[in-house]
Amino acid sequence: MILKESFTLLTFYKFVDVKDPKKEVEEHLRFCKDIGMKWRVYIWTEWISSTVTCNEGQLMAYKMYLDNHELFNNPEDLDIKSCKVDWHKFPRMAVKHREEIVALGKKYSKDEIEKAWNRMSIEEFKDLLDNWNIDDYIVLDMRNNHEYNLWHFKNAIPANTMTFRELEKEIEEYKKQFWEKKVISYCTGWIRCEKSTVMLQKAWLKNTYQLDGWVVKYINTYNDWNWLGNLYVFDDRVSDFVWDENTHTTIGECIYSGVKTDNCENCRYSHCNARLIADKKEYKEHFGFCSLECANKAIESWHVKNIDFDNMNYKQERSKIKRFPEKKDQVMQKIKNHLEENLKWVDFNHEFSQKEDFVID
Repeated sequence: MILKESFTLLTFYKFVDVKDPKKEVEEHLRFCKDIGMKWRVYIWTEWISSTVTCNEGQLMAYKMYLDNHELFNNPEDLDIKSCKVDWHKFPRMAVKHREEIVALGKKYSKDEIEKAWNRMSIEEFKDLLDNWNIDDYIVLDMRNNHEYNLWHFKNAIPANTMTFRELEKEIEEYKKQFWEKKVISYCTGWIRCEKSTVMLQKAWLKNTYQLDGWVVKYINTYNDWNWLGNLYVFDDRVSDFVWDENTHTTIGECIYSGVKTDNCENCRYSHCNARLIADKKEYKEHFGFCSLECANKAIESWHVKNIDFDNMNYKQERSKIKRFPEKKDQVMQKIKNHLEENLKWVDFNHEFSQKEDFVID
């Protein structure tokens, strides 16, 4: 009898002041590759962010590595936010350095982040939602708009920002609306809610809370009706079903038809790559493009991603252009003819690209 190997999707963040992030990147990458983990770790001057898949042995080794690291030890809720998967969800292992995790335009130190901490437990948050004791609170969803549209907590309102720079402009409006309220912010991890809380408190919105353990801790602990829709995840699943048929509520609306769907795709025009809430059948009928603009740009270029319902291998055609530049016009005409034929009866609801200005991946 062959036992099936067990795999874990491990996600964690930790604020920490990193003096030499490039050195840490090299060491972290070497270790992760040596033990065979897959996917992505980011190390900033201000923190570490990790999303990886690993088997049981790799998980034990990685935990031991973190436990013995002077900076990255004891990340919060490491086990609670992990989940079982059937295999490695990613094709490779990468560890990268970035100066700042989101386009905030400002950096906050570990001390500034921790000073602003005012955690609300998931138990207290659940009680507020279950018993409708929410009148004194504003539940503020700090994520991208397309994520909010796919799923959010009951009674939550979107921050209506696509970048943190936009958040700075919204703060004065928040002060007008929420001055008498207590603000509970949440996000998938703690990237947006932790930093946004510092900004809100510096603007004298003192009654601010972050949901402890963020969204992942809540949905891994409870199975109730307080969560609406799927969970947006940063791996090849993209949209992950939450809870069961009795408690799940679909709130996503297809950009083509408006029908309810949990399915999430990407625009096939490479320079757009917008996240789309789209019914699978409708997505195929629109040939994977989010808008008339992207369809037209795809027709005039070779920047189209391969997909199973389209029998043309665009990657292969692009390689022909690189190897035989003299055949560029011929290849371009072939792609144009193919796309025009498949798009001639397609009507788009959206004239322009549906890409948001900034998406955290």
